[in-house]
Amino acid sequence: MFTGIVQAKGCVARIERNAFGIRLVVDGCGWPAEAGGYRPVHGDSICVSGVCLTVTDIAGGVLGFDVIAETLAKTTLGGLCEGDPVNLEPAVTANQPLGGHFMQGHVDGVGEVTHIHTGEDEHRVTVKPPDELVPYIIPKGSVAIDGVSLTLAEVKEDTFEVALIPTTLELTTLGQAKIGRRVNLEADIISKTVVHQLNRLRGQSGDEKAGGLTMQSLREAGFVG
Repeated sequence: MFTGIVQAKGCVARIERNAFGIRLVVDGCGWPAEAGGYRPVHGDSICVSGVCLTVTDIAGGVLGFDVIAETLAKTTLGGLCEGDPVNLEPAVTANQPLGGHFMQGHVDGVGEVTHIHTGEDEHRVTVKPPDELVPYIIPKGSVAIDGVSLTLAEVKEDTFEVALIPTTLELTTLGQAKIGRRVNLEADIISKTVVHQLNRLRGQSGDEKAGGLTMQSLREAGFVG
């Protein structure tokens, strides 16, 4: 489990192709000093630009991850090159403040940056998500972009906007985002759960168009006593 508060910005040191996918080698670029003294060890879960990966080997601040073909196909990790920056966050522990929102590091889809606006008082990025993610994108809700927890500033029919503060631009890879860039997206787990449950209840009503939630269906689902 992660919170979307990036602890360090690393860079891809090497990509080694193998039978199951790649060995992704990331230089932590000063980690763990930048991450509050956290020292990754073999077997730790680390969110790499929104993707939960397991540390398979480690030497100093250089981390190795095995990335399978399925992950490469469903996320932007398959398009990484040596020297590319990545966002890094270790799994959250019970004694840490939850500064962002609960994230699993399971990418729901890949979106595309369609517009960037930099004004005197704000920096906004517009992203087009895949169609299947649109139901989970709600005004003032949360979304993770390349592993960064953000609040939705505006939601339109098929795009959404986020406003980025200077700290986010400096400490994460979003400061280098350009129009056309593909980004990993993870919708808010609460939003996904509610939408899936409502769709399930609607299906049980026997009328997909009616959508009909009733006190009986809510009672059967355990929402009311």
